[in-house]
Amino acid sequence: MKKAIAMVLTASMAVASLAGCGSSSSKTSTTSSVVTETGSGAAAATSGTAAASGNSDMKVAMITDYGDITDQSFNQTTYEACKAFCKDNSLEFTYYKPDGNNDSDREAMVDKAVSDGYNVIVMPGYAFAQCLVDESPMYPDVKFIALDVSQDDIDGAENADSYTGDNVYCAIYQEQIPGYMAGYAAVKMGYKKLGFLGGMAVPAVQRYGYGFVQGADEAAKELNETDVEVKYVYGNAFQGNASITATMDTWYSTGTQVVFACGGGIWTSAAEAAAKYSGKIIGVDVDQKGIIDGQYGDGMTITSAMKGLAATVNTLLAAVRDGKWDQYKGQIQNLGLVSGTDMDQNYVGLAEDSTVWTDGFTDDNYKTLVGQLFDGTLKVSDDTTKSASDFATVITVDDQGTLSGS
Repeated sequence: MKKAIAMVLTASMAVASLAGCGSSSSKTSTTSSVVTETGSGAAAATSGTAAASGNSDMKVAMITDYGDITDQSFNQTTYEACKAFCKDNSLEFTYYKPDGNNDSDREAMVDKAVSDGYNVIVMPGYAFAQCLVDESPMYPDVKFIALDVSQDDIDGAENADSYTGDNVYCAIYQEQIPGYMAGYAAVKMGYKKLGFLGGMAVPAVQRYGYGFVQGADEAAKELNETDVEVKYVYGNAFQGNASITATMDTWYSTGTQVVFACGGGIWTSAAEAAAKYSGKIIGVDVDQKGIIDGQYGDGMTITSAMKGLAATVNTLLAAVRDGKWDQYKGQIQNLGLVSGTDMDQNYVGLAEDSTVWTDGFTDDNYKTLVGQLFDGTLKVSDDTTKSASDFATVITVDDQGTLSGS
C-alpha cells in the first residue's frame, strides 16, 4: 500500500460518522521548521514562518502515548507525518512526551502545548480517550486530531456523558482487513505454523488478530490444508521484554515459522527469537521491513499489515490549513478500503513494495484479494466479543491468553 498524501476522506469510504465521535467498528496522513528533541516532558519549540498561502495562525503539536517517537511504529509514523507536513507548509511544530503513562501526565502535556501557543494537537492511540473528554471542552478553540480513539474508548472514560467532541476529529481503522490479508498471505506463501503476538487485548489489536486468524483459515480452506496452526497470545505490553522473548523462543524453537507481531515495539521480542531459529516476522501499522531486517537480518519480514496513519494526518492537517476543519470536526471515521482496484487509495493493506512475493502469493493475487474484500466476496468479522478460536473452521488456534509475567 503506497498511500497518496493528498487523499481526501469522502463519504464513499467505509465510514461511520456521527456527531460527537459517532459509532465505532468495535461494536460490528521558503522556510523549514526545525525540531529539537529533548526526551521526556515537553519537546523544545520549533521554528518556522508560515507561508503566505498557508494558515499563519496554525501551530501543530503532537503528544506521544505509551511509546516515543523512535518506536518504529505508531508514534514515530505520526510524528514524522506531522513534522514533514509542517516543514513543507512552513508551520511551527513540536512534540511532547508525557513523563508517565497515565491520564494526568497526558493531560498535563495538552495544557503545556496550549500554554505554549499550539492550537492543533495530534494524539495517536486509544489511551487519549480520557484526555479528550477532559481537555477538549477546556480549549474550544483548539483542534484535536485523535488516531485510534473509538466511541467505545470515549464511552469508557469518566464524565463521558458531558463530552460533545465539537472540536475533535477521531479516526479508527478496520484493522481486521489488513490482519486478514496478512494471515491469508502467510498461508498462501506456504507457511503452516503461524503465531500472533498482540500487545494488549484492546479492540484495535484484537481486530488485527482476529482478522489474521480468519485470513489464514480462508487460505487453508482454498488450499484444502487441515494442518495449519496459529499460536495466539497477548504480551500484556507494547514493548518487548524478557518474558515475551522467552515465549517467542519457545514458539520458534518448536516449529513456529512466522509471527505477526502487533503492538508498538513488541516486535523486538519476536525478532530476537526469530533470529535464533531463522524465523519470519509480519510487521504492523507501517512498513516495518526496513527496521526489522536492518537490525535482525535481510529477509526476516515477509510483509507488513498497514493502516494509513500518515495519510490521515496529512488529510486532517491540510483541512485545518485550508479552512475545511468544519467538514471533519465532531466525527469519528472508520477507515478501510476505498477501492478494489487502486491500492493507493486504501487506508488499509499490505506493504506492496516490501512483501516477499512467492509463487503461491503474487502481487496479482494480492490485488485480487483486495478486490474480493472490497466487493464483499470475502467478508471479515470485526466482532471483538468473540475469541480467536471462534474464527477457525479448518485451522487450529492455540489460544494462550495473556502473559502474566510481562
